[in-house]
Amino acid sequence: MIPQTSPLANYLSNRKAIDEAIHRVLSAGRYILGDETAAFERQFADYIGVPYAVGVGNGTEALHLALRALGIGPGDEVITVSHTAVATVAAVEMSGATPVLVDIHPESYTMDVTLLEKARSDRSKAIVPVHLYGQPCDLEQITSFAKTHELFVVEDCAQSHGALYRGHRTGSWGHAAAFSFYPTKNLGAMGDGGAITTHDPSLHEKLRALRQYGWDDGRISQRPGWNSRLDELQAGVLRVKLACLEEGNERRSQIARAYDHLLSGIPELTLPSLIPGTTHVYHQYVIRCAHPSDRNRLMAHLSGQGIQTAVHYPVPVHLQPAYAHRLPGSRSLPVTEEVCPRILSLPLFPELTDEEVGRIAKTIEIFFSRSV
Repeated sequence: MIPQTSPLANYLSNRKAIDEAIHRVLSAGRYILGDETAAFERQFADYIGVPYAVGVGNGTEALHLALRALGIGPGDEVITVSHTAVATVAAVEMSGATPVLVDIHPESYTMDVTLLEKARSDRSKAIVPVHLYGQPCDLEQITSFAKTHELFVVEDCAQSHGALYRGHRTGSWGHAAAFSFYPTKNLGAMGDGGAITTHDPSLHEKLRALRQYGWDDGRISQRPGWNSRLDELQAGVLRVKLACLEEGNERRSQIARAYDHLLSGIPELTLPSLIPGTTHVYHQYVIRCAHPSDRNRLMAHLSGQGIQTAVHYPVPVHLQPAYAHRLPGSRSLPVTEEVCPRILSLPLFPELTDEEVGRIAKTIEIFFSRSV
């Protein structure tokens, strides 16, 4: 079986260094907010190109706390997309704000910036662009619009570790940015983890307090807070993997280029677009079939040949039972609703071999040749 993704393979390829990091943490005797977390925060901030990073429990909490730290809450609106992990919308609602949904661009699958003006209202306080699949959003247009209308920008970077927009990394453009270190991410922990990056020193101090009950240095709650901390074990693992991130991203790009070459002759497929001025880090390699029935049959065919695929994401947030018919903008998302039944994520992780990539592509080619 070729898995769609493999955190195990990533561990095995870095086993010695990860095991040494875990041993170092266990031997140190401090397991919450110690030296490992502080070191990772410094190193990750340097990598992203910002002064500050704050480690938290997971990516959802990273987005939630970033919004809270910016003063966003009940009565406010946050503009984002429906074609995303449900965590994006859930985090906005955790803050007490209302998610307002806009459609996506049919090539990039990211926020269609031309729709921001229509979505804006007097209650709008922030925009959450989602750098889906590792493809950066049009950050220049988004930040310009936000500046004009005095809105905050909180980047959802859960899938874009290391991606570049006009030479600067995602996570360095907004007022704050939220990262997830879920094990399948380009930079993945051995469990849950997340971080918030920012240029703003006052926001940094608020975030450090909010992640731990709103405490000051004397453990007195100066404001209401939460419990959302990146533990020392995960920080130690992430320090090892951060050193390998660029190499891993380059391997992902090599695999993507191989898929591009091998699948380019199949007219029934739309392959990922490479948007000028950006560096895609291919958290996912997502193809789009001409018809939903093709997607479902192809997925079944690949599974029958021992090739695992996935759909990111099978149902847009606004059509899921928990959110259906109650989110502003949910009746004006034709591209989202057209795309979701047709997309399929192929296997993609740095340890995937060239031979496996060739086998996957050949299996897809055979499927469509027989379907003609």
